[in-house]
Amino acid sequence: MLIPTKDNAAILFLDLQKEIIKSSHTRAVPKLELAASGLAKLAALHQIPAFLSAVPPGGAVTSVLPGNAPRMRTQTSAFADAGLVEALKASGRKALILSGVASEIVVQRTALDALAAGYTAFVAVDACGGVDPRTEDAAFRRIVAAGGATTSAITFAAETAGDFTTEIGGATFGILYSLLGA
Repeated sequence: MLIPTKDNAAILFLDLQKEIIKSSHTRAVPKLELAASGLAKLAALHQIPAFLSAVPPGGAVTSVLPGNAPRMRTQTSAFADAGLVEALKASGRKALILSGVASEIVVQRTALDALAAGYTAFVAVDACGGVDPRTEDAAFRRIVAAGGATTSAITFAAETAGDFTTEIGGATFGILYSLLGA
């Protein structure tokens, strides 16, 4: 299986608007926001392509990713947005890190569509929230059965850190350590 790195990954933030994120019942909202913000900081630090997909406008991660306006959609999968699919293709990235609410809806549908389109989907479980532990577990199992994987923002930070004695490695470890409280 492909291991996500700063050179092969893109990050998809899905429905992290305040109106939706509060419906997370499997991950406390402050912890979910911390993990999603950690992924956004990693994207900015390492220049990893990041995309915001939302229904309706707004979102918790938009201030961390300046210049990245939410891509509005009207379906349960971010892959229903042809412009997003084209931008992902143009990025050349094949590993997709997913963060969002709800795990059973937009995260699952986007992961399954990404897998069907030839991407490797990694669900950052600490940066996702579900409506119920049982249904979220079922969604994660379905994604894994289809060829995707679960991971975490913490793991992705460790995978992107490289040499922590360098400036960028040290900054990455700073993000990682901030996530350890999540």
